[in-house]
Amino acid sequence: DRMLARELVSYGAADGLAGPVFYDRGLPDVVGYLELCGLPVPATVDTAARRFRYDPIVFIAPFWPEIFTRDAERRQDLAEAERTGTVMARVYPAFGYRLVALPYADVAARVDFVLESLGAAS
Repeated sequence: DRMLARELVSYGAADGLAGPVFYDRGLPDVVGYLELCGLPVPATVDTAARRFRYDPIVFIAPFWPEIFTRDAERRQDLAEAERTGTVMARVYPAFGYRLVALPYADVAARVDFVLESLGAAS
């Protein structure tokens, strides 16, 4: 419930902003995390993920074990992070999004890739 509420607040806060808006997570992630934990997806979560839409193109960072680290923000271990990536790569297309995988590259190259994909110059 808290994840859903947080994502709805984030979605609403961006409503009406000019230009592209980037989210680190979205409503389909709530579905993915529920599935990852083996929990049922409540109708309210499914409905919210279908109703509050993002751009049809979603950038996804593929699992990259060589740069994986655990810290205060990333509490998952390596295996759980890999499973999370697999679940999200399945969930987003199930909600009608087209995934574009970020390249295995440094941050600057990934930014350039995203901007080029959006038709903007870096």
